[in-house]
Amino acid sequence: MEGGNHSVVTEFILSGLTDHPDLQIPLFVLFLLIYVVTLVGNGGMILLITIETQLHTPMYFFLRSLSFCDLCYSSVIVPTMLQNFLAKRKSISYPACALQIYLFVTCADIECLLLAVMAYDRYVAICNPLLYTVTMPRQLCNQLVAACYAVGLMDSMLLTCLTFRLSFCHSNVLNYFCCDIPPLLALSCSDTRINEIVLFVSMCYIVVSSFVIILLSYACIISSILRIRSAEGRRKAFSTCTCHLITVVMLNGSLLFMYLRPTSSYSLATDKVASVFYTAVIPMLNPLIYSLRNKEVKQALNKLYNKLLNKL
Repeated sequence: MEGGNHSVVTEFILSGLTDHPDLQIPLFVLFLLIYVVTLVGNGGMILLITIETQLHTPMYFFLRSLSFCDLCYSSVIVPTMLQNFLAKRKSISYPACALQIYLFVTCADIECLLLAVMAYDRYVAICNPLLYTVTMPRQLCNQLVAACYAVGLMDSMLLTCLTFRLSFCHSNVLNYFCCDIPPLLALSCSDTRINEIVLFVSMCYIVVSSFVIILLSYACIISSILRIRSAEGRRKAFSTCTCHLITVVMLNGSLLFMYLRPTSSYSLATDKVASVFYTAVIPMLNPLIYSLRNKEVKQALNKLYNKLLNKL
């Protein structure tokens, strides 16, 4: 059965987050609320940045791209979770599982790369403020976002194809709440060493390299901030960067924990918590972090709110 896609599996049975019947409805309500907040928060951020001209800067262009990515990220996983909380037979077809992994990995890669691009943008804005508009023209911003999408799509295609060349001949019960690469590798009866090596290299290339870029950018940023004489100037600069750093630590930390390990070290309960965190919780928190801690976003929201009141 090894060496090709000779799998007899036509669908996978998802065990979900828990097998306790009494928890299905409460969990459905909880994740429905999370998903609604995610849709409203990220959709509202996209709309606000598009409408308000004061937010038409590279920083908010990248933030709008991040919000769109979060919207897609959450929509790939959470609706399946919600359906399975209520379904008697929690199954997903073989092609649907492959598509879910492809979209999920694409969104995860794009988000990591976008955070690195945003760190570079903050570096240019704080360390070279007089050259900011020249260094970060709109054309370059478009090219950077397009590059993030291109790398994410290609990396996801490679990982998905390698995963679904494996054989799943022992069982089709996936002890998970969605289709993901680590639980599928653990379920496979094929030799998964090549898959683990490629996954490790991919994660180093995408997650670790983007994290290193972010660390280097912020090392330069902190050095520049400490040279600012004005206390108000230092406070404003640190405030701008704090939101981004919170998002980076949450996403990169959970992804590194989840994927840079051999399959033999997987812990089902721990991995489910980590996966829920980066697939459902982080996309919900990002717009809240950037809006509640960002003065310009608050001002734009108040301006838009006042416009709507005047029209009424």
